[in-house]
Amino acid sequence: MHGYDDDKAKVIARLRRIEGQVHAITQMVEDDKYCIDVLTQISASNSALKSVALILLDDHLNHCVRQAAVQGGEVAGSKLEEASAAIARLVRS
Repeated sequence: MHGYDDDKAKVIARLRRIEGQVHAITQMVEDDKYCIDVLTQISASNSALKSVALILLDDHLNHCVRQAAVQGGEVAGSKLEEASAAIARLVRS
């Protein structure tokens, strides 16, 4: 079981909506839409992806990391390092 099991339907729904947004962006470029309008839609898609990432990160911390903390030892350290690296990637993006 993954940490996002409880939110899986919500995550999938959001990702499908993002797929639609990206498809619409492709269509905008094919239709020679105004650059700023395309960039606005790209920004909205990026924000939507970050929102999904935060849901997954929260689920990971509250399930996987919490479970590893109970186990302690090397497992806990590994999960904390993994979570820290994921947060760093999100902050950089």
